[in-house]
Formats: sequence, C-alpha cells, structure tokens
Amino acid sequence: MKSKSLIRISFCLVIAFVSLVAPNWLGSGATQTTQQSTTSLKIAGLKQPVIIRRDERGIPYIEAKSDHDLYLAQGFATATDRLWQMDLLRRTARGELAEVLGKDALDEDKRHRTLGFARAAEAEAAQASAEARNLLDAYAKGVNAYISSLDPKSLPPEFQLLQYRPRPWTPADSLIVVKLFFEALSNSWRLDVMRESLSDVPPAKLAALLTQKSPLDVIVVGKDVPAKRNATQRAISTNTEKELLIALEEEEEVRSRALARVGLYAESLAASNNWVVSGNHTASGKPLLANDPHLAPSAPPIWHMAHLTAPGVRVAGVTAPGLPGVVIGHNEHIAWGFTNVGTDVQDLYLESFDPENPKRYQTPTGWQDAEVRYEAIKVRNTFTDKAIETVVHYVTTTRHGPIVLDRAGKRYALRWTAIDPRLHNALGFYRQNRARNWKEFAAALQTYTGPMQNMIYADSAGHIGYYAAGVVPIRKTGDGSVPYDGSTDDGEWVSFVPFEELPHLFDPPSGIIVTANQRVVGSDYPYHLSHSWAQPYRARRILDLLQKNQKMTADDFRRVLGDIYTIAGANFAKQTARILRADLRAEGDDELRKLVGALETWDGQLNVDSRVAPVVAQMRISFRSKIINAALGEERARSFGWSNFDTTLDRILNEQSKEWLPKEFSSYAAMLRASHADAVQVLTRALGADQSQWTWGNMVKARFPHPLARAPLVGLPFAIDPLPQNGTGFMLGATVNVGAAVSMRLIADPSNWDKTQHGITLGQSGLPTSPHWKDQLPDWQAVTPRVFPFSEAAIAHATKSTLVLEP
Repeated sequence: MKSKSLIRISFCLVIAFVSLVAPNWLGSGATQTTQQSTTSLKIAGLKQPVIIRRDERGIPYIEAKSDHDLYLAQGFATATDRLWQMDLLRRTARGELAEVLGKDALDEDKRHRTLGFARAAEAEAAQASAEARNLLDAYAKGVNAYISSLDPKSLPPEFQLLQYRPRPWTPADSLIVVKLFFEALSNSWRLDVMRESLSDVPPAKLAALLTQKSPLDVIVVGKDVPAKRNATQRAISTNTEKELLIALEEEEEVRSRALARVGLYAESLAASNNWVVSGNHTASGKPLLANDPHLAPSAPPIWHMAHLTAPGVRVAGVTAPGLPGVVIGHNEHIAWGFTNVGTDVQDLYLESFDPENPKRYQTPTGWQDAEVRYEAIKVRNTFTDKAIETVVHYVTTTRHGPIVLDRAGKRYALRWTAIDPRLHNALGFYRQNRARNWKEFAAALQTYTGPMQNMIYADSAGHIGYYAAGVVPIRKTGDGSVPYDGSTDDGEWVSFVPFEELPHLFDPPSGIIVTANQRVVGSDYPYHLSHSWAQPYRARRILDLLQKNQKMTADDFRRVLGDIYTIAGANFAKQTARILRADLRAEGDDELRKLVGALETWDGQLNVDSRVAPVVAQMRISFRSKIINAALGEERARSFGWSNFDTTLDRILNEQSKEWLPKEFSSYAAMLRASHADAVQVLTRALGADQSQWTWGNMVKARFPHPLARAPLVGLPFAIDPLPQNGTGFMLGATVNVGAAVSMRLIADPSNWDKTQHGITLGQSGLPTSPHWKDQLPDWQAVTPRVFPFSEAAIAHATKSTLVLEP
C-alpha cells in the first residue's frame, strides 16, 4: 500500500513538473503542424532575409540568398531543434561532462582530455582557410542567435533540470563533433595490444582466429592473388601482462559508455549498409541508391534532417547536430551514401621512459623530454548538488602522441590521424554538397579528411561510382598491426596513400556496388588498409538479393533494407541439426529430438515472433565462447574482439575439426548438447520458465535511451518504451536490418528526386513535448521511410509553417 502511494505521489510530481515547464519547452523549439502559419524573427548577423519552411515532420527547408546566410540559418534551425544535444556532443568530446553530469562521467572526461580532441579542434579552426572559417563562423552565429533568444524558462528542459546555461558556440565546436565520429569509427589500437598478447599462438591457429578472408566476401575493388609477403608485422613482446588486458577492457567500457550516450557507438567498427545499382537494374532506367548507417540508438537521434537552398546549392539529407551542410543525401544532380571502411589509422608505440626521470623517454637520437599537460576537470558533486570540485589530470605526450595505456610498467603512446591537426581541413562537406558530376564529386572528396568512408555515388545522368576516401598512413616498416618499439623509427609514418590510388571505381560492368563494412579490396591492392574487417554476411545477403531482381524499384530496396535473414544463424541451425540428429539416441532424447526438428524447419528469419531464433542465438554464443576459451584460455578470451572470427566459426562447425574441439568434450555433438543446456539456462534466467515467451521480440528489444531518462521522477518525459526488434547487429552474424542500430534510412531516386525517401529513428526535435519528438518512429519500425520533398513545388505543397528570419 505504501509503495502504491509513493508511485501516485511520484506520478503527480511528474505531471505537475511537466505542466509547469512544458509550455516553455514547446515554445523553445517545437513546430506546430496543425495548420499553416507564417511568422518572422529578427536575427543579428543576417545580411538578407531567409525563409525556413517546416513540413509535417518538422524538417527545416532553408532558403537563403548567400552561403553566409544559409549556414547561419542552419545553425539557428538546428539549435532550435537540438541545442542540448549539441552541447552534449561538444562536452563529451572536450571532456567537460562531469561538470554537468557529475562524477560518473569523470573517467570519460579524463579519456577525452588525454586524446586531446579540444586542442586538435582549436588548432584546426585556427588554421582554417578563409572559406572554411566564414562557413563555420556563420553557423556559430546562428546557434548563438538562438541561445541569445532564450531566457531561463525557455531553455530546453535538460538545461533547466541540470541548472546551467550553454556557453556560446564556436567554430571549433563544430570541428570537435567530427572527432567523436573518428572515435566511433576508427578504434583499432586495442586490437594491436590484443594481437601482441596472442603472438605465442601457433601461426596457423592465429591466422584462423584473426580471420581476414571468407568465401562470402564481396570485394569491390581488385581481386585476391597469392600473398607475396607476410600479412602482419612481428610482435616486439610475447609477454602481454594480464593487467594490460584488464586495462583494455576498462578502456573499452569507458569509450563505449561515452559514445553510446551520444548515439555514436559502433560495435566492432561496423557501421552501415549502402548500395547503388545502375539503370540497367531498375524499372526507371536510372540508378537507385540506398544507405542505412548503423550507430547506437539514442534519444534524440544522432541525425538531423535538413534541406538547404542558396545560389549554387540545393541539397537535402542528414547531418549531425553541430555540423554545417549535409553529410549524407543528394542535390539536384548527384546522391551519395557512406559506410565505414574501418581503416587502421591508429598505431601504438611502446615508449621506454627513464626510471630516474619519468619525463624522459628514449628516441633514436637519445633521451627526449615528454610534454606533460595539466588538465583541470570540473566535477559536479551530484545530480541535485551544483557544488563543483576540480580534479587534476596529467597527460603525457611523446613524439608519437599521448600515452593512452599505462599499466604493468608499460606505457603506450597513440599516433592517430584524428588528433593531428596538420592532416585536416575545416571545409567539411561544402564542395561535396555542390558537386554536379563524378569528376566534381571526386575532386570534392580530396578535401575530405574525416574517418575513411566507403562513399557510393549515383547521378541523374545515369552513372554510378565508388570511392574509399580518407587519410591512410604508409609506415616505414610493418603495418601497425602490433605495437612498435617507440625508441626506434621503424613505425614512423613516411607518407599517406595518394588520393588517386585510394580504392575507387566508376560505372562497373556489373552495375552493382555493395558495401557493408566488409573487406572491400582484394589482396592485390598495393596499400595496407586493415586486417580487421566486419563480417561479410550483410554484404553477401544484399548482393544476393539485388542479383535476384533485374528491374528494381524503391519498394524492392525497402525490402532489402528490412531483410532479417541471418546467413550465419541459418547455417548454424542447419549444421547443428545435422550433427545432433546423427547423435540422437533411440529413447530419452525427446526434448533434443524436438529441438532438431525445430532447427531443421526454421526459415532463418529473425522476426519478433520467432521462438527458434533465441535458442539458436544463445547456442551459438555458448559454442563460440567454448571454442575461443579452449583456444586461448579464459583470461585472453575476454579481450578477444575479432568480429570476423565468426566466419571461421562457420567453418569449424561445418568441418568438425578435431583441433578446435575443447578437450572436455568427446565430440561436437556433446559440445552442442552443452551449448543447448547453456542456452536454456540463459533464456530461463532472462525470460522465465515459460518457453512460449522465448521469442526474439521478447529477448531483443530496441531501446532509445536519453541521458536523463533514468533520473528519478523528472527523467520520465525523456523515456521511450522499448520495442520488440526484428533483426540483429552481431548476435547471429548480423542481418541487413540490424534493428535498433539503424540510425536512418535513405533511398535516393535520381529519376525523380521528389521520390527520394529518407527517415530517421525518432524525430527532428529534441524536446519531449514536441509533436516531432518521436513521430518518425512508426515509419522506422515498419521500414517505410517517407518521401522527402525536394523541388520547389513539392516543398510548397508540404509546408505546414514558415519562419522568415530578417536582419
């Protein structure tokens, strides 16, 4: 009775709180859509009037008469929808979270201070060209114009709840958002330490554990030829202490927590599907292009939709809050989409420090003093207590970069393209947004310096293409796959892969290009990109589906985007059924016989109602764990993070090789029986003893967390109920539709840009009381992205409200 009273009191408090401040929240950024309306607003810094129309989804269509006014208005409109998210992104990258979120974020702040994102972004802003500086300054002015318009009662709710006001936005703040994408999409250094720890494993077994190739591979450029050189460099030490492996786990936990909070965590560097087909494969005779980036689900989403028009540019698509322009989308001539390449652009160096002077470290020319930087981190006492204390954090930097791993007497420095300002320009996507053909698109990509991306291309003239763009180092020796001895010059970066020699192709004879983070180059490619590729299952499934239909439409593309067939899971079920059926006894195996029958008839679809899929998933997890534990031992197995090992796992089960069978099992049938017992135990613990409730939708749910959703009472308005999820990201080798990690969906149609379909997960607004807080969720769940109007006539028809910004 007492608990019920507390619940009622809590509910009343929340209702009272929301009713008190909700009108202010709504007024600070929500777009009314019940009827068309026109308002005007004076904005400092504008040179001429700008029109911002909004449609039924609250998407801003911004029309300006100059680039300056366009990006100023984009900054204003984005801040109107997502100001607190923008502040969260920059605080995360700058290492300033603990100041508002408290001690729980201190380790994350220390990590980002160590990486030095803020220093790098400030240096890039200082060296920016006049063109880039004008763009960033205009965007910042727009953000700050919106901030200036707010009083304490009209601030977005998070600022009110946490009781602080955002400081002005700066050009460096836009650049620092890019650093978070780098962190999410290029985190290979921990694999270098893991590989070093495995250097005593026999070469044949090590190669199988660290799988690079598979019969399922979908290679985009080149072909495989017999290897002419060793694939990896030699480890400098075979003694990687247990403490270092524990440190790796701790570091990854902090990294994933920080990135997941802002919707940018990409597990195992795998992030996205994209594909493009030529007009030979479509009903319209023009190309079609699709893209669905895979990132951690969050509320609000990481993407913000926008349509931008000014002299020389008309472009629509998505961008991250804080970034000017459009990151993924199309203009009136071309369309493009991204997936992560996963290039190895991080190298570790084991530095030798002087025991008598811990600031000195050894170099080829003798001792050198490391830079020791003092970082003062402000830490809030508690969620409700604004009292601040200052925590001192020291960062040691060598000629290679900051010390990122310091444990067991070993100190590793990190060299990374993301934190070297000399490797970056601040122009962003300005030229890409304005490209009119393949030649101009490729020229624009020469200015791209973000995380290396598989960029697919289609144009209204009927051409398709592909470019893997980004900065890729060339080492003096080796390939950076294990740490270098920092006292030598062996691991120095002597140059970078020339742009014209990066992987690319134009109008391939097949008329189909597919990338899904898989290995995209054959072994004949002359430069090292990576040893660690994502599993090939998604790319193979996409290609198989595209090759079945010669006259595709947007509906066909939607079906591919929504596909939930698991190649790895179906193979595991088939082979498990074969092995167990041969091992069935005449009597006493009724439960196992029932399992075998279910496995044999399962269609491999990970839909919410499937009762076979959860059992298959948990059995495969157990089977994988037993194989790796037997091969490496439990301690090293915990830090084993090679996602592509699952293709070796398929081969192990298919061949039932004795060398992989754990010694405690007499046969693979015995191990699979044990794996089934483990699965039953896990599912019973998670979903209860009633096996009718063991469905995929009950086991796997899509969640869209907001950083404040768990706060007592006041967090309730930010909470979004979990949804049963179709598909998977990694549990069964990944399906095309990876469920909650699908951050947006695009189907670009060059035959008629007004038919282009585009949608994000929740909605445009970051305000829970806005009608656009989660109005796109039903379309996301059903895999039915809506048409995104592009032409003047289509926009006029779609307009629900108009805001005129005046100087």
